[in-house]
Amino acid sequence: MRRIILSATLAVVPLVASAGTPQEIITNVVDDHILLRMGIFDTMSRRLSEASQVNCDPGSEMLRTTYGDAFDAWVAVSHLRFGPTEIDDRAFALAFWPDSRGATPRVLAALIADQDHVAESPETYADVSIAGRGFYAMEYLLYDQTLSSAGDPAYHCTLIQTVAGDIAANSTAILDDWQSFYADRLMNPGPDRTYHSQDEVLKELFKAVSAGLEFTSDVRMGRPLGTFDRPRASRAESWRSGRSARHVRLSLLSLRDLALRLATGNADLSAKLEGDFEKALGQLATLNDPVFAGVDDPQSRLKIEVVQQSIDAIRATVRNDLGPTLGVAAGFNALDGD
Repeated sequence: MRRIILSATLAVVPLVASAGTPQEIITNVVDDHILLRMGIFDTMSRRLSEASQVNCDPGSEMLRTTYGDAFDAWVAVSHLRFGPTEIDDRAFALAFWPDSRGATPRVLAALIADQDHVAESPETYADVSIAGRGFYAMEYLLYDQTLSSAGDPAYHCTLIQTVAGDIAANSTAILDDWQSFYADRLMNPGPDRTYHSQDEVLKELFKAVSAGLEFTSDVRMGRPLGTFDRPRASRAESWRSGRSARHVRLSLLSLRDLALRLATGNADLSAKLEGDFEKALGQLATLNDPVFAGVDDPQSRLKIEVVQQSIDAIRATVRNDLGPTLGVAAGFNALDGD
């Protein structure tokens, strides 16, 4: 039941008001998109840490379920790559992926082989390479055929508990920063503040939508698609735990929520965005391919490509219609730092 409630909360679509001033839009986004989701993320991460203390067996259904809940909650905020998530590289410490050089399994294998004392507490583990931290490291420890059973069982248990504790420590730090000062920075811009105007705040939020869609299309879907002659199913995100398509869905749901909040007051744009997102989500649901294994088959591959094309259509609507509505220049690049 908890997972149903969590999914429903993360999928909430905002009611489109008849009008929305910049201040109203920003306040709505901060309160009902950012702080809400960051609160859920912190709650689920702490539950994961607590569950690992109760049962650290990689095959534990309870542990895997709470891991999935926490990972769901992270994906729902993973597009908010500014402010508290970027302090101390917290976002990378939570989610080091893509890992094109295979650093994560190497770091974990070395820790297990040496029974490194750095894993004795989340505090000391914060000094470990980010490749050995966060949700993707935990996936190896719970689901990888080799690493899930490697080494001394007692040390493996400690490592799982410490990685979970490290995730919880980062989630709490992010939420604390949002609540203590960063929400105020967005809602109260000024000449001597991080954001000089409401326009700069809206641009930051627009960047979150744009970059989130870009990452989902180009990386979450683009990596396993590879090329027609050389598909790369094993490069799909979190394929070991069967979460690849789930992450695309969760990302789209959260990005839809943010995009519609930013479009408040523009009924035509809101309707177009809603239709674009619904089309992509509907196509994704009909795939019945949790890890995009179908990229290897020409007929199935075409259906996956169609989903990617629909996400790109959302990107076009965001770029061509939402951007100008918010006063963001048409030539804006989502991954630019300014």
